[in-house]
Amino acid sequence: MRLSRNLASVTVAATLLLCLPYDPVPHARVRSVPPAAGQPAVPEQVAAQPFGSECRVHISGSHVVAHCHNPYVGTDRVRLHIECARWWDIDTDTSPADAGPAATVRLSGRCWKEVRTAWVSHQRQGS
Repeated sequence: MRLSRNLASVTVAATLLLCLPYDPVPHARVRSVPPAAGQPAVPEQVAAQPFGSECRVHISGSHVVAHCHNPYVGTDRVRLHIECARWWDIDTDTSPADAGPAATVRLSGRCWKEVRTAWVSHQRQGS
């Protein structure tokens, strides 16, 4: 009788843990960047077309890796920006990489110590 109660408690606890939502990248550390204020206006016809790669940023200690997949026809120029946690650690931006139609691009960078935040910026090619 006692064994079945313990087994039932463990089963309920395991079921509740498996039902919890899981997000591998904390939202507080990854953000997206709005377009710059000084950029020229995009024509309405171009703005109506779907654009932008889907990027997943993974932070592991002092290393950052971003995989960007572009499902659309237009080429997306992506850049990884890394802000380091220490004041003496230099923040970095990668060189722009063109993610063509149906292409995946890998961007990586690092800090000497901890990473405060990392994000990917997007730009239409030719803008």
